[in-house]
Amino acid sequence: MTLTGRPLAWAITATAGSGFLLFGYDQGVMSGLLTGDAFVARFPEIDTTKSGHGSSSLQGTVVAIYEIGCFLGAIISLFVGERLGRRKCIMAGCVILSIGAALQCSAYSIPHLIVGRIIAGVGNGLNTSTIPVWHSELSKAASRGKGLAIELAINIFGVMLSYWVDYGFSYNSSEAQFRLPIALQILFAILTLIGIVFLPESPRWLIKHGNEDKARHIIWRLQDNAKAIDENDAIVNTDVREISQAIREEEDVSEESSFKLLFSNNQQRYLYRTLLGMGGQMMQQISGINLITYYATVIFEDSVGMDHNTALLLAGFNGVAYFFSSMVPIWVIDRLGRRKLMMFAVLGQGACMAILAGTIWDGGHAAGLVATVMLFLFNFFFGVGLLAIPWLLPAEYSPLAIRTRSAALATATNWICTFLVVEITPVSIHNIGYRTYIYFAIFNFCFFPLIYYFYPEPRNLTLEQIDRLFTGEKVQLHWHPSMGMAGDVETRVANGKDLEAVDAEHIE
Repeated sequence: MTLTGRPLAWAITATAGSGFLLFGYDQGVMSGLLTGDAFVARFPEIDTTKSGHGSSSLQGTVVAIYEIGCFLGAIISLFVGERLGRRKCIMAGCVILSIGAALQCSAYSIPHLIVGRIIAGVGNGLNTSTIPVWHSELSKAASRGKGLAIELAINIFGVMLSYWVDYGFSYNSSEAQFRLPIALQILFAILTLIGIVFLPESPRWLIKHGNEDKARHIIWRLQDNAKAIDENDAIVNTDVREISQAIREEEDVSEESSFKLLFSNNQQRYLYRTLLGMGGQMMQQISGINLITYYATVIFEDSVGMDHNTALLLAGFNGVAYFFSSMVPIWVIDRLGRRKLMMFAVLGQGACMAILAGTIWDGGHAAGLVATVMLFLFNFFFGVGLLAIPWLLPAEYSPLAIRTRSAALATATNWICTFLVVEITPVSIHNIGYRTYIYFAIFNFCFFPLIYYFYPEPRNLTLEQIDRLFTGEKVQLHWHPSMGMAGDVETRVANGKDLEAVDAEHIE
């Protein structure tokens, strides 16, 4: 039976979420394994526990090399993603990631483990570059933010799941303690692959590549009342016409290749829009989130002074709190908008890092309790404001002509910044201790003016209407059944500053 309307929308969100659940699980799973007895016995070179003599630098490299693989995957998407299409790119990512996971869980040496992490990273880089674009292009304007927020909440469910899987297997004294948690990645990759096989391609990609009839059929399927209308209904015709017009306008502005367009600032302001997407991903990682995600157990043991079992347990509860905080944007992202949530997050994160630095410097028992609370609170602020939005903005801000490549560059920025943070964290904590948290606090406070002055508010606008945020045109939105909202929204643009969508009084 062919899915249409809301069941199709939920199937798309579930599959996109499965891909990001895999992403989250990958990020969190190494946290609890690094200090496990079986893992350090097999790989003593990276045993940095109090009884070990391993290298913190090598530990950082083994963990962070995964990000280099993800970066390479994003770069591959930059070159071949537009040619392959959204679905084929995600399928390839799932297959490659499964091969990398198999190599990791069968590793008996550091080089073997590193090769597996790089290959798995390449697959994840392909997925994370493509899934948000595919999901956004199949979403309605009024629920696009909510859909991406659900996707990223599932991502954090993956992080939480990895912590509890690590904790459960910590009671197994054999090498299954780390091999089975790593192998579980393959299951999630298979689930994502199966979902993609049965779901449609992006209609925007199809129209751009000359397959309007198939795109029209998919747009019809996406309508809530699809069974009551046919493929030539006015609603479907309007969507097809808007997408086709946007493509023609982009082609009229420039006949350059999309590679050159990425770095041009013509009427469509491609470079500016690309840099905004890259900047959002940079802010997400330089905020310090993966300081906690990858090294939660290490921080609880080395910085706060807990024993291994308690540290694993606290990391698990931190993952639960992180998951619940990631659900907040589902209800508020399309009401409050992207800008307000991001500014709220960076201020809260900066305060948490500053207090964390003070508690680690103090080193007392009471300070350790406060430090634990700060780690939980940091994840709350991040989950509300910086988790989903940087993944959403590259797909929203970029026009169709460069959307695949712009999103790939933004994702590559995410992964290279993640590599930087994950690589330096164990060395930084080992050498300068509490000062590590001070520079992350400074970074977060510096992000506030960047968001305030340079990031426009795209909520409740279709992807085609967002283009007008950057061209200086006024956007008037009227009742549009496929957008699911009513009213007028006027967008004012002032020389790239204060780009803000002003809500109508009666948006339903």
